[in-house]
Amino acid sequence: MDRGFYGAGRRNDVGMAFILWLIAVILVVTGIVTILRGGLLYGIGLIVVGLLIGPGGVSVFT
Repeated sequence: MDRGFYGAGRRNDVGMAFILWLIAVILVVTGIVTILRGGLLYGIGLIVVGLLIGPGGVSVFT
């Protein structure tokens, strides 16, 4: 039974969502640490990019 390209994508969506969530968390945490160390603009930029990538928020990939 061959599901083809679209049938196999359902299972990979969960993995991709987790990877995007993990990258977003890393970016936001790095942004907070950067702000605490004194890099205000760079930290805010990392947080904004993390929120744009994260699948739970506003994602540029969906």
